Amino acid sequence: MSPFVPTPEIPSRPAGFASARRMTATPATPAKPPDSPAESDFAGRRLGDYQILRRLGRGGMAEVYLAEQQSLHRQVAIKILRQNLSGDDGYIRRFRHEAQAAAKLVHANIVQIFEVGCLDGVHYIAQEYVAGQNLKQLVTRLGHGLEAPQAVNVIRQVAAALHKAAEHNITHRDIKPENIMIAVSGDVKVADFGLARIAQPDQALNLTQVGVTMGTPLYMSPEQVEGKEVDPRSDIYSFGVTCYHMLAGRPPFDGETALAVAVQHLKTEPKRLEAIRPDLPEGLCRIVHKMLAKQPGERYQRAIDLLKDLRGLRIDGVDVDWAADLPGFGSGEWDAETSGRFAATQQLSQVLRSERTAPARWSARRIALLAAGFIVAGFVVGAAAAWTTRPQPLLKLASDQRPAIKKFETVREQYLFAQMSSHNQEEAWQAVARYFPPTGENSGENLRYSRLATKGLAAYYLSSNRLPDALALYERLAKVEPTERDFHLAGVAGQAVVYDRLGQDNKVVELLVELRASASPTIASRLGEYLRGELQKVIEKHPPQGE
Repeated sequence: MSPFVPTPEIPSRPAGFASARRMTATPATPAKPPDSPAESDFAGRRLGDYQILRRLGRGGMAEVYLAEQQSLHRQVAIKILRQNLSGDDGYIRRFRHEAQAAAKLVHANIVQIFEVGCLDGVHYIAQEYVAGQNLKQLVTRLGHGLEAPQAVNVIRQVAAALHKAAEHNITHRDIKPENIMIAVSGDVKVADFGLARIAQPDQALNLTQVGVTMGTPLYMSPEQVEGKEVDPRSDIYSFGVTCYHMLAGRPPFDGETALAVAVQHLKTEPKRLEAIRPDLPEGLCRIVHKMLAKQPGERYQRAIDLLKDLRGLRIDGVDVDWAADLPGFGSGEWDAETSGRFAATQQLSQVLRSERTAPARWSARRIALLAAGFIVAGFVVGAAAAWTTRPQPLLKLASDQRPAIKKFETVREQYLFAQMSSHNQEEAWQAVARYFPPTGENSGENLRYSRLATKGLAAYYLSSNRLPDALALYERLAKVEPTERDFHLAGVAGQAVVYDRLGQDNKVVELLVELRASASPTIASRLGEYLRGELQKVIEKHPPQGE
């Protein structure tokens, strides 16, 4: 599923309510007729510089496709305005305006928009394609809330994105787990900035005659429910609901209808997080509940204020000084342009800056040395010694000098850390079996997590196109007894993907025969988002004989 297309949230709907995903009052444009023509499938077509590969998903406003930008040889996500809306000038203007506004948000934690255009009557937006999973998929797959260190990892990156948006007076209005992407690299990115402002009048529920209400009911702020004017504090509330879901494993409110959920946002206080998760730090729970204040004035007024409180927490597994080197932090204002970056990317940025300025500094130093001559020879020796013994930036580190992955108390925590790791990902996966070998005490649990880590590392190798390394791990998984179907079939599926990339069609066909004979939809869902998506492409290329 595309990282950019929202999925339905409310299981049941009242009569006449087309979708619980958005609630709109007093729409600005007339509703489209219900008998709109069927949408065309653009897969396989060329749209300017983009070769459209396959459809990723669809929403009320647009269909989303995976495409390759031919000139730059990169994959992108293409949003195409639905045909039944493409003749409406109001929709087209807002489609372009909001995309152009979102394109201003150049930030490490925001899905980047590359281009807005129209060809042959097809209105489209080309944007960054995030290969990975969204936060809801992660929580659903785990079956429980995230541990505190992993949650802080997500919170600080999303908050950095919200701060950047607020600087440009952009309110997202649809912050929810589906719009928070976790890339294969572990980086967190917020999708669909600005696009959530576009109303969908054909999916309307008239709750009030004041203003326009947009958002997803499970994550909607009280002011959105009432159709009032919203500002970035509304996004902070929706993000608080999202954080609650991320930590508790479920949203704070639920109900039979969108209206039932919306009313709870107005009147009901959520159950305290610490009562659901006593293991969580009290400070982290307090931060989330402050985000959930019913009155905007009682919440964090800016995302940067949230980040400052977050930095004040002392949580095992979270670097105490994760924001210490950010420009301006602690002196009034935080430059959130880099707030979503971790030590690795911060050091990389410092390396690039130092390389740009080093020649000028060296020239000045050289002139000073020549002028002083031998009088300051001792100083030169001392300066040279200091230069050679200074702490080296990231690009200068040898692989064996990188900080070791921390050992956690349990194998489960070690595995969760590897899942969420944003750098040194290979070492993080390897640390699971290294710190918790599948022998001796707890050998059964350790063996299971070791195999899960092997799946994760293999997918990492596959996504990095390290095919020999990926193949070796998938072969190891395939040798697991067929009774351990999850691991055995993951190994078979992974081999099929690798051999397809290597162009060895005969082996691919043999492996697909085994998969078709033994796999089931339940097993397929446990392959992991990335491997499942890659396997689907292989299956489409190699249909069963006779079809």
